[in-house]
Amino acid sequence: MQSDASSSSLKRTAANPDSMDVDSHSPRADQMSTLTIADSNQDIDSYMAEQGEDDISGLIVAGPSTWPEVSKASSPEEKLAYVDRCKARKMEVGETWYLVGRLWWRRWRKALTGEVDKEGSVNEEDLGPVDNSPLFDSYDNLLSSISEGVDMEFVPREVWRCFIHWYGDAIRPLGRRVIERGSAKQTALELRPPVVKVFRLAKTKVDFPTFVHLIVSVGETLKTFHGLLAERVAQQGEKDVAFRVWKIEPVDDQWNSLAFPYSLLKDAGGKLVEDSADKTLEEDALDSDDCFVVEFKDESGWLSDSVLPPPPTASGLPGVPPPLFKLTDGFFDRMSKSSTSSTASTSVTAASTSTTRVDNAYGLTTSSWKLTPKEKALEPGTLGLGNMGNTCFMNSALQCLAHMKELTDYFLTGLYQEELNPDNPLGMHGAIAQSFGALLQRIWATSGSSNSYSPRDFKMVLQRFAPQFSGYQQHDSQELIAFLLDGLHEDLNRVLKKPYVEKPDWEGGGDLELVKLAQLSWEGYMKRNDSVIVDLFQGQYKSTLICPECEKVSITFDPFMYLTLPLPIHKKWKHIIYFVPWDLQKPHVKIPVEIGRDSSFKDLKILLGRWMDVNPDNLLTLEIFNNRFYKNLDDSLPCGEMADNDLIVCFELPCNSQQSRTYKRQEDDPIIVPVYLCDANKPSRTYLANKSASLFGYPSVVVITPEQATSVEAMYDVVLGRLQRWTANARDLFKWEESSALEEAEPVPITVSSIPPIDSLTEISEDGSVITTLQEADPVDGDIVDEKVIPLVDENDMDTLTVDVAVPRRVGTKKDIFNLRLQTQHKEYGTHASHYGGVRWESWDRRLDQAETQPILLREGDAFYCEFDENMKAYYFGDDRSRWEHALWDTWHEFQHPEYLESKKASTEKRHKGLTLQDCLDEFTKEEKLGEADPWYCPQCKKHQQATKKFDLWKAPDVLVVHLKRFSNTRAMRDKIDALIDFPVEGLDLTDMIGEREIAKRLAEQGVDLTEFEIGSLDEPLVYDLFAVDEHLGGLGGGHYRAYALNHLNDKWYHFDDAFVTTAREPTDAVNPNAYVLFYRRRSTAPIGGKTHHKIEAARLKPQNGAEESMAIETQLLTPPSEDSGYSSALVLHEPQSLPGDPWSIRSQGSNPGSSAASPTPEDLPSFEESQSHHHVNDTLDPLLASERFDFPDPSAKASPTSSNEAEIDSEDLEWDVNTSVMVGVTEVRPESSPDGSRVRTSSTSSISDIDSFSDVNLQKDSGLNSS
Repeated sequence: MQSDASSSSLKRTAANPDSMDVDSHSPRADQMSTLTIADSNQDIDSYMAEQGEDDISGLIVAGPSTWPEVSKASSPEEKLAYVDRCKARKMEVGETWYLVGRLWWRRWRKALTGEVDKEGSVNEEDLGPVDNSPLFDSYDNLLSSISEGVDMEFVPREVWRCFIHWYGDAIRPLGRRVIERGSAKQTALELRPPVVKVFRLAKTKVDFPTFVHLIVSVGETLKTFHGLLAERVAQQGEKDVAFRVWKIEPVDDQWNSLAFPYSLLKDAGGKLVEDSADKTLEEDALDSDDCFVVEFKDESGWLSDSVLPPPPTASGLPGVPPPLFKLTDGFFDRMSKSSTSSTASTSVTAASTSTTRVDNAYGLTTSSWKLTPKEKALEPGTLGLGNMGNTCFMNSALQCLAHMKELTDYFLTGLYQEELNPDNPLGMHGAIAQSFGALLQRIWATSGSSNSYSPRDFKMVLQRFAPQFSGYQQHDSQELIAFLLDGLHEDLNRVLKKPYVEKPDWEGGGDLELVKLAQLSWEGYMKRNDSVIVDLFQGQYKSTLICPECEKVSITFDPFMYLTLPLPIHKKWKHIIYFVPWDLQKPHVKIPVEIGRDSSFKDLKILLGRWMDVNPDNLLTLEIFNNRFYKNLDDSLPCGEMADNDLIVCFELPCNSQQSRTYKRQEDDPIIVPVYLCDANKPSRTYLANKSASLFGYPSVVVITPEQATSVEAMYDVVLGRLQRWTANARDLFKWEESSALEEAEPVPITVSSIPPIDSLTEISEDGSVITTLQEADPVDGDIVDEKVIPLVDENDMDTLTVDVAVPRRVGTKKDIFNLRLQTQHKEYGTHASHYGGVRWESWDRRLDQAETQPILLREGDAFYCEFDENMKAYYFGDDRSRWEHALWDTWHEFQHPEYLESKKASTEKRHKGLTLQDCLDEFTKEEKLGEADPWYCPQCKKHQQATKKFDLWKAPDVLVVHLKRFSNTRAMRDKIDALIDFPVEGLDLTDMIGEREIAKRLAEQGVDLTEFEIGSLDEPLVYDLFAVDEHLGGLGGGHYRAYALNHLNDKWYHFDDAFVTTAREPTDAVNPNAYVLFYRRRSTAPIGGKTHHKIEAARLKPQNGAEESMAIETQLLTPPSEDSGYSSALVLHEPQSLPGDPWSIRSQGSNPGSSAASPTPEDLPSFEESQSHHHVNDTLDPLLASERFDFPDPSAKASPTSSNEAEIDSEDLEWDVNTSVMVGVTEVRPESSPDGSRVRTSSTSSISDIDSFSDVNLQKDSGLNSS
């Protein structure tokens, strides 16, 4: 196969900016530009260099059209708005978007918004260029577990150009192409484009230069890919030389030479690659580390032709008719022909199965490529699955499902072929079922060339229908299990046309009505869903909802395929909350709390409200940092998002805190205003005026009524009144006068600790009487407060109080303590205030001027600033030098509620006791109240209610899959629970937890006939035994998956760590803190699986009951119309052979499951010598190769083959020796001629590789083999 010389002329240079646009060179509208680098040591993420991205600044100045829309001199608001607008637009296929590290991105937003966080502010001029260095590990590779919004942001090319223009050339630029993923063509950014190795075919090996790494987008077409390969290795003067591309097996790591000797091409499994302009590299299953050799045609022709035969015929060898059966014509082989680079290529090898060896001379892993692979005996079920790059999540899940005995029997008997439902719109056209069945054949094979296998083809099918599993990032193994079970169910659904079924409602009644409702719900579900997955994995649970207002009870029954169990330990969020009561007579306290890590601040307020006997709706929670409110902790915020050292304060208010997002503000609601303490400065009118406010002390909040908001004096008095809590000299905030005890006086709350020291003074009056008076001690600065002598008691009356006793009475506030100033734009109590957000000082005069139209002087977002001069600040609070001697914001009483102490005690006991699986089941079935954000609509109340909800297990499945919910991922918090959950390996008893069984026993005792409900034996306990465990090591977003599984053939437990398989020391080894998904099989005296079991048994009996029909199937070679269509002879093998590399092809309908290489009971089969004497052997092929007859050239005589057994043998898999007879029956035929001596002509159009494996192959799901 050749490529036109023009296909190699795709050079892009930085000198031509227009070449960066996809449309300028793409033969397809959705074609991507290729990503390339020349140096193998250069990081993958430099692949944009050839497109000019490494010299983007030079491109920008090339012309006016390349300048960013927003200039460097634009305001921060304009830049921010432009970037946000561009970033929000939809990605288009073929575009280039760029990764921006989250660290730099956050600093950039801080600089442009003026945000001041705990790390301070950032000036735009100090930003520096985009820096993506944190996205790489110590080996200079892109981190394996990165996600948008957490580690990075995606920006389009126009934004990237702005960043380069504004801040300079980026550090580690990361450009990525937008491609379509999977059969659904979902738009996605290609984070990790594959890296392939490129060689040049040469006569001999030369150590220098070294081979080339090529980074390419999987959205490229094969034709473009060819041109890029040739471009990378072409020498001077070869621009217009014809070339072709070979794909070879991966080379050894020690091989560095660019020159690849043509003498090794055959041993390396070289195959010509097609250069289709309509097929993308993703469709061709291109993978990282794939190796390609480019061959250029010289004057003497193609170099490879000197050692290789001419292009082979359809049979693979010149002049040799194609074999009737392909030895490796299983699902994976057909997938590789339709989805890999060998699709339209011509093989230069005689077989597609090989053993490998290391060529010491060249350090190249080559292949012997002999006809018969050097296979070895394998223990069925112990095949390791190779890790192809973070695919351990898939390998562990597959091993667990592959060791489910009944599911394995279903696939290995070929029964799944009969039940494929390719037309199900909810399914995957049978592809998932076929690929999974083919994989099971490999796992349970009795022989093979290796102890491990990399399931690339299965992954290719998986990501085709589930793009979320594309690429090589770590994924959740449980999510894959859920997808795979659901996909298998729909692919194998026996219901071809789903009817509409209305879900029944609970109308009340007793136990009998409840059982009837459950049965009716199950029957309705089965009308639409009937498959092997339903028979084995699906159970039923009961959901009960009770309205808290009208007590309406709603009961529904729903199916489940697996149970997700919460872990009852609940990681606790422990923190100190600083609580400030509204009542000034109550001290402010610090309260230690322990609450669930997933709890919200709404939950925290409910807890504090209960403990402090206040209304939780009146509690305001805020974070304080650097003397100001830093974060608004509203009701929806999870507590777990707060760090351990964050200072959280909770203010009690006399009104609703208005912190719930659902709260609707009323006109007469009071105004909640933040109050900040600051040093007195001259008012500034500059744009960054808020920078001049030097804050100190503890911020607080005040509540201003609409009436108070009309007067500046009234607001001053309110603020001053709240400051009493924070100063030891609170009494001196007010004016006082003496009054008689009998006078009506306003109750004055005075903090005892705030009363100044008092001296006694004795005076003698003019009449000689002695009077004792109390006098305030002189303060340090005597002019700050009024010194007033208060006559108290006559010395003669000291023992008893008389009407002459004088008491202090507060007559008003002191107006000169601080200057009350106003700032605007303090959204959410000032937590959103920024340098660039328009924060300004606002004068009261201006507000008073607007009083005629707006009598209320406060606006939304206003904040009070109390300016203290140096003397007042020192007297009421102190300063840094005096360590704030008069301030009380560091004086907190500790309060420990009995609930908190009891919770700590219970946690300690539970930690010592440990947790069991039963604890998790109890947590799952525990009654709970629906959250405020997830209410239930009560049909009786006609409104949404926070109802109580309870789940109960109703019907037990035969196979119970238990998912332990170890991961929590809420907004920015990602965490994993590593606690050990003790679960039984044998004897998990669910008898008392299954509602159907419990109620059925009660009804049976009442004499009710339960036959119609098909509940089964009530005496047999519902006991389960473990057979597999999917385990996860590490944290969320990374880590490693492994599996334990029980081999049902030898009753041994194995540990599967990707390709490494070891025998487990004890079954209890699976019980460890890493256990994630558990697989249990119900213990039963009768076979499990229901309808599926009977079908499996019927499939097993087919070859035995109909042995004469199945073994007497005539098979003939395909012949031209002019030749005799019948043969009197058959091909016979000298000795029995298992099919190398692909035992699954004998597992379809009509085959003999007992003769399969993967059969668990091969000892039941007759020996080859015994079978020779059977009278059927003379009339048929060996059962391993049994097939229907094909009459050529009339393809309408029968439908396309229903299994791989009915297809001809591929010549790539079998070498035909013209000097050797190949025995299949008892007579002999020479492969090069027909029995009548004429040459057999063949047509490549009849090859199985041309058959759509997802269409015609499924048409015969209910038909048997035809022997006509």
